[in-house]
Amino acid sequence: MGPADLLDKASCGHQQQDTNSVFEKLRTPSPNSPPQRSPRSPVAPCRPSRFKLWRMAVSDVTSTRDTRPEVRLATCAPFSAQFPEASILKRLGYLTIMTPRDLLYMRSTFVFDSRFWVTRFSAEVLSKSVSFRFFGVKHDDTDTEPLENEELLNNLLTIGVDVHMARKRQPGVFNKMGTNEQGLKMFLMSKGASKKVIASIISRYPRAMTRKVESLSERWDLWKRIMTSDLEIINVLERSPESFFRSEDNQNLEKNIEFLYSVGLSDQLLRRLLNNAPRTFSNSLHLNKQMIALLKKVSLSLGHSDPEDFIRKIIFKNPFILIQSTKRVKANIEFLQSTFNLNNEKLLILICGPAAEILDISTDYAKKNYMNIKEKLVSLGCTEEEVLKFVLSYPDLIFLGEKKFSDKIDCLLEENISVAQIIESPRILDSSISTLKSRIKELVNAGYDLRTSKLNLLSWSQKRYKAKLKKLNIE
Repeated sequence: MGPADLLDKASCGHQQQDTNSVFEKLRTPSPNSPPQRSPRSPVAPCRPSRFKLWRMAVSDVTSTRDTRPEVRLATCAPFSAQFPEASILKRLGYLTIMTPRDLLYMRSTFVFDSRFWVTRFSAEVLSKSVSFRFFGVKHDDTDTEPLENEELLNNLLTIGVDVHMARKRQPGVFNKMGTNEQGLKMFLMSKGASKKVIASIISRYPRAMTRKVESLSERWDLWKRIMTSDLEIINVLERSPESFFRSEDNQNLEKNIEFLYSVGLSDQLLRRLLNNAPRTFSNSLHLNKQMIALLKKVSLSLGHSDPEDFIRKIIFKNPFILIQSTKRVKANIEFLQSTFNLNNEKLLILICGPAAEILDISTDYAKKNYMNIKEKLVSLGCTEEEVLKFVLSYPDLIFLGEKKFSDKIDCLLEENISVAQIIESPRILDSSISTLKSRIKELVNAGYDLRTSKLNLLSWSQKRYKAKLKKLNIE
């Protein structure tokens, strides 16, 4: 009689045997009977009983056949009628679960109710011997977060660092044990930085404390190739500490400096880059080479005879261009040419001059803002040609979002300024609405006729405007 036959008889109630003897026979199948898979029984879904879950590890599972027995897991109540074989396992206090290639065999430590988990499996696999062991997991309610470096905190408070700001910006630094805040402080003080500046630098870029003094000294000397004094470097660090402390790759910095000199950039242009867009020197050399190659290609395609001169002009007008993606710059050049119907010569003049700054903004943003300008002015009676001339005369208008542009136009119209006057003086839209309103009021009180006079003074600097207003009041 095979193992499957024994299971069938036990499950159908045809033969009452002692539980231990039945299980023993199941573990020693007859050599004459080939192993058979027991027929499947219907699975009735129902809710499992409440029980306490134990973690378990099973090892040394042996298998003599490369088979993948199917698993059917269900809960039933009552179980004895539909699954008599399960009563055998219940009496033995075992719960057997099948997984592909492996057998999980667990001694139950909970009391079976009228509902329990049952598995359907091959009798052959059941007969395989397995070993198992239990293990416990210690539950620890203590805080698992790494402790902050108390000595570091005390040092930072002594220096005057805004610890709250620093922790918010780069919290991981406070868990490090090998920080160099004292060395950083002494290094910067030796270069002429005040305690206030040092505290500001660390507060905004705490990672500076992880840099070694030797590396900082080497990097400082490389910057001194461009800057004329330590004070200039300190001013850059105060504005943008990340530009100096972000990287320790001094070789990459040196290669970038040499490369930018090689493409014809002067000391003045490199200082402009370091003051306005210091991330240029933290870029990988490959990225800077890509952008320079693109600008050379654009220069030649537009008929410029001196690519290096073209590059110098664009970088002087827009020092941020080297930290933009080549894809964005190329898309913006195409947008300007197609939108304003420019030939190569006019496009070259535009991007080397007033439109240079537009090259690094989002192309979608530029398109959206231009369409808003066009719709607003056309609705006020302007022609498309007038709109083109208006934007080309001052391309920075493209930086104005939809609401800002519309609100400023409406504000000027409310003050009895005509659309034609606005078209003639596009720079006045650089001023805020509050500035426009206050200046218009002051000029009217001073007897200035805005309807017949130029509006340029609405966009003048505060110093220049006050001098003009004072002169008007005297007159």
